[in-house]
Amino acid sequence: MAGPRITLEQWKTLISVVESGGYASAAKRLHKSQSTLSYAIQQIQKLTGVEVFTIEGRKAVLTGAGRALYQRGKRLIEVAERLEQMAAELAQGWESEVKLAVEVTFPTWLLLECFAAFADEHPQTRIELYESVLGGTSEALLQQRVDLAIGPVIPPGFLGEALMQVHFVPAASPRHPLHHLGRPLTLSDLRAYRHLVVRESGARDTREMSFDAEQRWTLSTKATSIRAARMGLGFAWYPAENIREELDSGQLKPLPLRDGADRYGTLYLMFADPDAARPGAKRLAEIIREAVRNRCPGQATTKTH
Repeated sequence: MAGPRITLEQWKTLISVVESGGYASAAKRLHKSQSTLSYAIQQIQKLTGVEVFTIEGRKAVLTGAGRALYQRGKRLIEVAERLEQMAAELAQGWESEVKLAVEVTFPTWLLLECFAAFADEHPQTRIELYESVLGGTSEALLQQRVDLAIGPVIPPGFLGEALMQVHFVPAASPRHPLHHLGRPLTLSDLRAYRHLVVRESGARDTREMSFDAEQRWTLSTKATSIRAARMGLGFAWYPAENIREELDSGQLKPLPLRDGADRYGTLYLMFADPDAARPGAKRLAEIIREAVRNRCPGQATTKTH
């Protein structure tokens, strides 16, 4: 297959002429003579057989075909620039992909903000996320399936740092019968209604049930659990940050428990191998730490075993 006849420099010239509004401005922008730019455009027209500009009065205006070439040429330059950035990062030991397991109690909105910040800096580095529950996080670390993890337990042989404290609240739809008993609730009251539980993602169930409800639905994702609660189909203890929008909008309402309404847990940030951690995993971890400090006031990080 024959290689491309038009160089990236010629495509870049076309883009500059279009975006600068003419040859004179583009020449200043690129620090080249107008004749050099004009020759580059002539070569594009000659090699493609397409008239790029038409003269209207004293101004060169893109033709319909010229606009199509400009748009495709711009994407070509962007791809080439991203390729060079990726090559430079790989040369510095930057991995092409970061894999992490994150306990579902970590706020999804905050995690996605961290991913967006990371992508702004390193758009070519892929992210593979495992949304885990309890033992699933430890299992991902022990099986070396991830570079980084956020979970409620530090497995034996690993190091971790306390990342954030999670506040759990029992909640249900305002329409749920538990909200209409007219008094503070007890565990006996809860046992009479359906408890929504998110399934353990590890191979071995390590879940400790706080009480044995008569009815229980075990679901695969927190999103399904929250949707079921919003529909009035059950109740659950949710991380307050995960249902912040539902609480603010009134779709979910905290249950008025007489005792034990508030529960707290700690999430830890862990590297699969701190000594061998590569730049991408380290940078993503740094972004997550900064986001927790800035967006979740009062949180502190402490290294522990």
